[in-house]
Amino acid sequence: MPLSMHQASAAAFDRGLTALANVLRKGVANAAERKIDDRILVEARLYPDMLPLRSQVHIATDFARGTLDRLRGEETAKWDDNEATLAELAARVERALELVRSVDAASLAGSETRETVRKVGGKDRTFTGADYLTQYALPNFYFHVTTAYDILRHNGVPLGKADYIGAFT
Repeated sequence: MPLSMHQASAAAFDRGLTALANVLRKGVANAAERKIDDRILVEARLYPDMLPLRSQVHIATDFARGTLDRLRGEETAKWDDNEATLAELAARVERALELVRSVDAASLAGSETRETVRKVGGKDRTFTGADYLTQYALPNFYFHVTTAYDILRHNGVPLGKADYIGAFT
């Protein structure tokens, strides 16, 4: 039996955001243990032309909640991007998790064929819901979750693959 749109989207975002919240909390604890200001980690980048950790978290949370809104044919509320500490970033992820977990499967029924238009490379691109989710939203979401993990790991937070993968149910 194929996955429902709810299983393919909300369940995936739940798992990824849960892992992201956990690695951010580990970052908070590690910064305290090493007696460093965690705002340094919030602004850390893997390479000068890449976005900092804070932006990776903002984009990951925006993709999770925005994708679910678009699949339901709804507008996405704008969130302020003003988090300055790892704890504040973790709280943002928890807030996004609450929204993801509040989406019921019935609200996504039929969304695989609903069209959505997004700017990709500065040009409008029309997707079906299924194509938007699998070809655009999930790859972007996982890219930013992974990059956030990588930034913290690169900066000495003791993380491993299990922190990214999370617990199996």
